[in-house]
Amino acid sequence: MNEIKGKFITVEGGEGAGKSTNLDMIKQVLERAGHPVLYTREPGGTPLGEAVRDLLLVHKHDGMADETELLLMFGARAEHLNRKIVPALTAGTWVLCDRFTDATYAYQGGGRGIDPKRIQVLEQWVQQELRPDLTLILDLPIEVGLARAEKRSTPDRFESEAHHFFQKVREAYLDIAKNSPKRVKVIDASLPLAQVQSQIKTVIDDFLAVCI
Repeated sequence: MNEIKGKFITVEGGEGAGKSTNLDMIKQVLERAGHPVLYTREPGGTPLGEAVRDLLLVHKHDGMADETELLLMFGARAEHLNRKIVPALTAGTWVLCDRFTDATYAYQGGGRGIDPKRIQVLEQWVQQELRPDLTLILDLPIEVGLARAEKRSTPDRFESEAHHFFQKVREAYLDIAKNSPKRVKVIDASLPLAQVQSQIKTVIDDFLAVCI
């Protein structure tokens, strides 16, 4: 893999956590600090990735095998990395991504119950040594997040899962944060937006301070 010059920041969270609004704010903070920023998302980020995203989210494919779902995620991720993320990082651009492999551990690992060791094999194969430099997990109670998501749009294939699925997703995210405290920071997303963004800005400012 080519030399990485930019920084890779990911934002994670369950349904209704407010990622979109806060990603916009993070991008502005980074750009004001003088860093070129590529904003992207997973699954998606490339024409092929967006086509895979449609396959994964629409109800037409309800009942998809868990293994198929996992492999589609990593297929889209491989394209995303090769076509977009790695070239940007190599050029010195900072990459801000709405979800990445932590989401796979949370949704396919925690939610679906796939053995994390299988995910680790795919992660190493597809990403080699590339991992995010900083990850923010927007955390909030399941009931609050789902209520927000229902007001936003018609539930997609993931959003239509049962309550216990999302509880497992949340628990998996919090386990990731516990096991990687240096990289992963948990944000209380149940608070009013101004307080949520204050927490985020503190984390980003601290990160920028050590990147100088």
